[in-house]
Amino acid sequence: MSELEIKYVSPDDLRPYAGNARTHSKKQIRQIADSIQRFGFTNPVIVSVDREVIAGQRQLAAAKLRGLTSVAYRCPG
Repeated sequence: MSELEIKYVSPDDLRPYAGNARTHSKKQIRQIADSIQRFGFTNPVIVSVDREVIAGQRQLAAAKLRGLTSVAYRCPG
């Protein structure tokens, strides 16, 4: 198994998993966006080798809401 590494990329370069069964209200996304504003982007989005989001759909949506130009993501090294 390879090590994971943290990288930074435009939120638009990551694609949400189309089969994600979880939904999140606008209020939840706003709360996460407010947290990102206050504390920064502390948890990277987890993605596959082709940059499909495995975990972090809400963080990605909140980053887009905040207008961030880059987000941290973890990917296979």
